[in-house]
Amino acid sequence: MFRKTLNCELNRLSPSDYQAATKQNAVLVLDNIRSQHNIGSAFRTSDAFRVERIYLCGICATPPSAEIHKSALGAEFTVPWEHAEDTLTLVRRLKEEGYTIVCVEQTAHSTMLQDFVNDPQKKYAFVFGNEVKGVQQAVADESDMALEIPQYGTKHSLNVSVSIGIVLWSTLGGRPVSE
Repeated sequence: MFRKTLNCELNRLSPSDYQAATKQNAVLVLDNIRSQHNIGSAFRTSDAFRVERIYLCGICATPPSAEIHKSALGAEFTVPWEHAEDTLTLVRRLKEEGYTIVCVEQTAHSTMLQDFVNDPQKKYAFVFGNEVKGVQQAVADESDMALEIPQYGTKHSLNVSVSIGIVLWSTLGGRPVSE
């Protein structure tokens, strides 16, 4: 029998302990995400994997927002975020700050997710694109690599919030954050 774990048994961090906790060497860059529910999901997933920061670019809505809060469940208060008008300008800035820019996109020369090797000495900026158009071509061109989630069915796209969860688990989830 599997007794479900009670919330009080999960040893969750308090918001202040979360703020003080060591974060992953990774940020999310959301490139013109339309859905506030997807943005909220990105916050919640980023909280789970202790992502350093979320960059909300272009048309992305920003907190405070009831729609973002509905899926973020308060993670918009714990995960640092910043709005950037232009994704390409931000990506160039992050490169200057030493981030490896990883666009999550299907390209002619993508690295399949299962072949990605996380170098703990590197800082990563994972770029996720618009629900319809994906990552802007100019942003993909400026990236250091493209990462692709293999798919085997008749559809060749996943919801962006699902993609964020898969990529963060695969690239960061198996490696605990060292305190």
